Amino acid sequence: MTDLDVVAWVQVSDGRMLAVRSRGRDLLYLPGGKRERGEDDWTALSREVREELGLELDEASFRELGVVRAPAHDQPDYAHVRMACFTASYRGAMSAVGEVDEYVYIAPADRRLLAPASQAALDLAHRNGLLD
Repeated sequence: MTDLDVVAWVQVSDGRMLAVRSRGRDLLYLPGGKRERGEDDWTALSREVREELGLELDEASFRELGVVRAPAHDQPDYAHVRMACFTASYRGAMSAVGEVDEYVYIAPADRRLLAPASQAALDLAHRNGLLD
């Protein structure tokens, strides 16, 4: 079984990491998702963030934070998720749009609310000095 290959935006503010809840999901995920055919990381992530949060990412500030791999949650066709994590500044007013019902900033102490790959991204952000 192959990994589910996705891109994710790691956005940290005041010691908390942004997470979203998609319609019908029990745990929180990072903004992002699967690439469409022919998309590179930047194109896929900027499209997903626009579709989920109504924001425009800034390409000049786009940086890879790292890649995490964790058990897939609520993805019956995949055993694991491979998530390439990126940071970038943004423009616009954040709002839950499309398939996203809500967005929240999660403190490290609330990691149990995150899907496994998002927990791994939280750890990655911490190791990279983005979280206290």
